[in-house]
Amino acid sequence: MAIEHRYFSEDASIDIVTGRHRHAPDARMKQVMDVVVRKLHEAVKEIEPTQEEWMRAIAFLTRTGQMCDASRQEYILLSDVLGVSMLVDAINHRHPAGATASTVLGPFHVVGAPERPMGANISVGQGGEPLVVSGTVRDTAGRPVGGATLDVWMANHEGLYDVQQQGVRPEGNLRGLFRTGADGRYEFRTIKPMSYPIPADGTVGRLLEGLARHPFRPAHIHFIVQAAGYAGVVTHIFDQTDPYLASDAVFGVKESLLANFERTHDPEVARRHGLDGEFWRVRQDFTLMAESTAAAAA
Repeated sequence: MAIEHRYFSEDASIDIVTGRHRHAPDARMKQVMDVVVRKLHEAVKEIEPTQEEWMRAIAFLTRTGQMCDASRQEYILLSDVLGVSMLVDAINHRHPAGATASTVLGPFHVVGAPERPMGANISVGQGGEPLVVSGTVRDTAGRPVGGATLDVWMANHEGLYDVQQQGVRPEGNLRGLFRTGADGRYEFRTIKPMSYPIPADGTVGRLLEGLARHPFRPAHIHFIVQAAGYAGVVTHIFDQTDPYLASDAVFGVKESLLANFERTHDPEVARRHGLDGEFWRVRQDFTLMAESTAAAAA
């Protein structure tokens, strides 16, 4: 028979606190909070923080929340650099081999990206080397998926997203929503992505500094690929030559997402995109699995 603890003590702290949850009407909430309390109390008992250290931890979390606004989410950044975002993603996207791998959403996605015609240039009036991105959206049987949407976004040549330069760069710059035709193909023009540091002027940056970790992400382009009847995927493509692939600050790299960015002077592609001389090109296909397959694999 379990012993009922009435008053708080160090030894019985977990049982005392979780015991207060026993009448919670939401079983899932009770399960989650029982685990959180248990793990937190176990960590505190192992670390044995001083009162000063605990107040510093609270101040860190307070400051993290204070830095969050409509254009910056410091808590997502914290989740990213601790590897929690990728772990949650891995748990929620277990699937058979063949479908495009998922990775972190990141803190700079914006709902409602402008829909653009196929082949459009999403880079407006700024530096960077021109790049043409193309490929095909297919299902796991290799059939093209028509009507698929590709929500695309990326940082500029300075490593900044449009929401980080409000009033300086046009809203919607380096973003776009493209829709495939019956052949499943997509193509657009942009600039070659560069490796860049995540925002390091806040609490997350100080944490990385204290752990002697760099803040850099390897060069990449973000995609959300979706189609009716298929499980959508949040993913990236990465420049396979980038020096930060094995040390991505947010642990987002997967080998299957490495892509070959090549210099070319293909005259037909250049004509379609109004380019002179050499430019960069990358071809990347995306494979979606049926919603029923995704549900069975979950």
